[in-house]
Amino acid sequence: MTDRFPTSQSELIVTPIVHGTVLLEHGGKQIYVDPWSQGKYDGLPKADYIFITDIHQDHLDQAAIDKVKKEGTVLVGPPAVAEKLPGIVVMKNGESKDFGGFSALAVPMYNKKRGPSEGKLFHDKGRGNGYVLTLGGKKVYLSGDTECIDEMKALKDIDVAFVCMNLPYTMPPAEAAECIKAFRPKVIIPYHYRGSNLDELTAALEGEAGIEVRKRAWY
Repeated sequence: MTDRFPTSQSELIVTPIVHGTVLLEHGGKQIYVDPWSQGKYDGLPKADYIFITDIHQDHLDQAAIDKVKKEGTVLVGPPAVAEKLPGIVVMKNGESKDFGGFSALAVPMYNKKRGPSEGKLFHDKGRGNGYVLTLGGKKVYLSGDTECIDEMKALKDIDVAFVCMNLPYTMPPAEAAECIKAFRPKVIIPYHYRGSNLDELTAALEGEAGIEVRKRAWY
């Protein structure tokens, strides 16, 4: 199911594909985020841009990239991804770039307390990027794999937010709701939530005026 949002230039069309994979279409540009081989791409357009959030296989998947890319496709990611995909456009945490027709801000994504063992984290600060993409005046936030962090709470004027919520790698729905209440996107579309109960999110956000939860079929 696609979602459509009016912008100052043209309609923004958002298509959930699988897990953390999203297609954004705006102004004749096709923007994929974290294409993964478990998604179905038949009938979908080839990518003008591919944004990668992290080095884990459900985000950095060469086979899926090859399915959606074409000659001239621009790949964007953090330095850790560039080590595995030389030649991409590198964005560090906090960096902004104009891509002609839209802009991107790289937002930190990381664990504060969850990891595979004592003293280790699943996602270290600085390794991966979430992104805020501004398309025709609409701001779309894609969290990547993260817990509820101060950098997410500090976001402003987000129109559409894709926020992860699955344990043990990111955070439970109640913790995601804590951050959502802080930055107050107009629309929240849960993603990267395999194994989570989304009813916990809607319950935690019940009564929060101005925040619309849209559940979509990712699995």
